[in-house]
Amino acid sequence: MRFSFAGKEISAEAGQSVGAALIAAGYPAWRTTRHAGAPRGVFCGIGVCFDCLVVVNGRPNQRACLTEVRGGDEVEPQEGTGRAR
Repeated sequence: MRFSFAGKEISAEAGQSVGAALIAAGYPAWRTTRHAGAPRGVFCGIGVCFDCLVVVNGRPNQRACLTEVRGGDEVEPQEGTGRAR
């Protein structure tokens, strides 16, 4: 299946998390911290931390490690605490 990340088309396997699909596509980080702007991606991989947050279909603060990718999803990097469209 295909979804978009920051306007680029990405391939994913059925059942794969957004985080796993982004890592497989060569994106190790997709969020920046709110104060320092430091890059973040998957850290714990089990939903305990909040390092992997992304915006999915306009909804901020979605954990990429827990969110199953769906065909046609529009995923955007998240800056800091995120804002809804």
